[in-house]
Amino acid sequence: MGAPILGNMSQKFTVGWLYSDLMNIYGDRGNILTLLKRAEWHGLETNLVELQRGPHPKMEEVDVFFFGGGQDREQALIYDDLKEFKHESLQKAVSNGAQVLAVCGGYQLLGHYYQTAEGERFDGIGLMDVTTQAGRKRFIGDVVVQTNIEGLRPKTLVGFENHSGRTFLGPDAKPLGKVVMGKGNNGSDKTEGTVQGGIIGTYLHGSLLPKNPHLADYLIARALRRREAGALSPLDDSAELAAHDWILRRAQRR
Repeated sequence: MGAPILGNMSQKFTVGWLYSDLMNIYGDRGNILTLLKRAEWHGLETNLVELQRGPHPKMEEVDVFFFGGGQDREQALIYDDLKEFKHESLQKAVSNGAQVLAVCGGYQLLGHYYQTAEGERFDGIGLMDVTTQAGRKRFIGDVVVQTNIEGLRPKTLVGFENHSGRTFLGPDAKPLGKVVMGKGNNGSDKTEGTVQGGIIGTYLHGSLLPKNPHLADYLIARALRRREAGALSPLDDSAELAAHDWILRRAQRR
């Protein structure tokens, strides 16, 4: 694991977990733990805010939001609350430099709409120029992505997908990367995920950030720009990146 970087802990870093009680499947809690622990190792004073249903005035304090996955039932349960109590605050936070990592169900609901296999449509909040329709077959398995994020090293992301949604990107959304292995957004155009402003949407579960510590640091560093914080101190990521490389090699042998 990365070695701690000692600091005065004067700089605060807050993670906001959207609907942790309902949108939390496939081990995505690991993303929260990774963000908090790596921020702590970078010498930051960390804080977690769990944003359940209802209004939350503390959303303006959040540096990185995490919006996890859920089944259609869970998405339906949070749908009205997302539009009524979270949309405006989330949009304002992103405009002010906050970052968002949205996985699977969270990714879908940040787009224009999600349509179930039965034809029921849930209008999203439109923070990302994507649309999603459920397919009849699930995409399940390891994924390797060659990312488009400038300055990210290594350029690969590894994870696991388990989704029936087929997500298609509009002109204002850019893919997170190109699928080297797996199905990605829709199984046809070789894209995975979306990057739009301060928002990253993806289907990579399992959890994503423990396997890709470079992406966690990217989110932390981008979020701290609005606080005029200095560059993050480097961490010893040899163990994490060795695990990343092992997963990469295993996936490529299949």
